[in-house]
Amino acid sequence: MSSTLFETLDFSVIRDLRKREGLTLGELSLRCGISNSVLSKLERNQNAVELETLYRIARAFGLSASDLLSLAESVTAHRKSTVRYRSGPFDFEKLSFQGIDCFRATAKAGDSLARPEAHGDENEICWVLRGRIAISLPRERHELAAGEALKFDAMLEHTYEILEDAELTIIHLTKQHRF
Repeated sequence: MSSTLFETLDFSVIRDLRKREGLTLGELSLRCGISNSVLSKLERNQNAVELETLYRIARAFGLSASDLLSLAESVTAHRKSTVRYRSGPFDFEKLSFQGIDCFRATAKAGDSLARPEAHGDENEICWVLRGRIAISLPRERHELAAGEALKFDAMLEHTYEILEDAELTIIHLTKQHRF
């Protein structure tokens, strides 16, 4: 790694992960086969990391090397504002971050939305905050009331029917194909 690139990475995230798991340096060392001194230096950003080392540490936490690298690269929060739009009879507010789209939707009783916006290979979660809705999938139909949620594969054709004026949170989660 070039020194410029290395300076943009913060491997203190390894310490954060280790403490979250309740591990000592010694325990992490045993899990990944990396010496205490190398781990300690990485946690203090005093050492460059080789790909093999990154891979072994990541696996100790159940992550891929790219996930660990992403954490080291992006240790700050990301702030965004909602985008408002209308799709059919539904009013939406949308927030998007890498791998996740969050929607707040409101609709009136009697409204329906068939073939919602195009989906990629993702899971969809619909959480009813107020009112009642029905979600129809190819071979099933679910009626949900306030406080209930449904998770399904968004690639399936689906229809939202509003049974009572409703407010929903809809989340699209990109499917992870890690290993």
